[in-house]
Amino acid sequence: MNQMNRRKFIVTSAIAGAGLGIYGSVLAADNFLAEGKRIGIIGLDTSHSIAFTKVLNDDHADKSYRGYKVVAAYPYGSKTIKSSADRIPGYTEEIQKYGVKISDSIEDLLKDVDVVLLETNDGRLHLEQALQVLRTGKRMFIDKPVAASLEDAIAIFKASGQYGVPVFSASSLRYIKGVSELDKTTVVGADTFSPATIESTHPDLFWYGVHGVETLFTVMGTGCESVQRMHTEDTDVVVGFWKDGRIGTFRGTRSGKSGYGGTVYTTEGPKALGPYAGYEPLLIEIVNYFDTGKVPVTPEETLEIFAFMAAADESKKQGGQKVRLDEVMNKAGKK
Repeated sequence: MNQMNRRKFIVTSAIAGAGLGIYGSVLAADNFLAEGKRIGIIGLDTSHSIAFTKVLNDDHADKSYRGYKVVAAYPYGSKTIKSSADRIPGYTEEIQKYGVKISDSIEDLLKDVDVVLLETNDGRLHLEQALQVLRTGKRMFIDKPVAASLEDAIAIFKASGQYGVPVFSASSLRYIKGVSELDKTTVVGADTFSPATIESTHPDLFWYGVHGVETLFTVMGTGCESVQRMHTEDTDVVVGFWKDGRIGTFRGTRSGKSGYGGTVYTTEGPKALGPYAGYEPLLIEIVNYFDTGKVPVTPEETLEIFAFMAAADESKKQGGQKVRLDEVMNKAGKK
């Protein structure tokens, strides 16, 4: 079995379950129709919940949002990560200004809504919370990180297949300025950067570095075979080696003035990425997904992004040695 087929086999096997592949799950959900435009939010421990609600519930919202409104929210959310938990009281008060009902539980929330934004900042809660939504057949966007471990990420997409409800996760940095006009067939390499604040309860890059890593995969595409990480207190540099010989790098910063961006190297010359384009492009894709059930980011790509970051953690443990993505994926899929 060649490397390309071996990698696809491992990824597909890890999440397919009893013969049900990812793409099969999307096809199986084609007949699913949302009953209305009512959005429920799970998790008021992140600024994303407020930012999304402000846009969607604006009486003069762009027609691209097709009448979807946030009508209910369940605040929790992390109860143990202080930087997240401390936000909940203020965000709970603020979101009510936009006509949003506060639900006592996820079960109660799901009675009042048609689709869900899973915004909980603490990825450790995502699997449990996602399963409650999937069992109802409601479509769901899962904000970053999709989970706090590669094992949980695999489990979420496996459950998505089993329940026949496609879900997706993405960073808004996927839509950074410069991406939409890029001919990705011309890309020969890329360097991206973003803040990479570390939270001890999550693998290092899952918490915030995921933004810049997702930008890297957005322009490079899938097919990364191995990574090598260099780490200091203030900086991470992760080098990804793609199966076609291309190299992509991510720089995560924890000192100085932070920002988001990068450089894409193409057959026509280097092109700049940035600045950040805001939440609106992602929200348009979320609404399109709510309407159609078609995910703009495949489970395979999301899992490769998280395998990249998990392999980067393993490389750090091994003193900067090169680590293969299929090895970490295979290990996580067996747990």
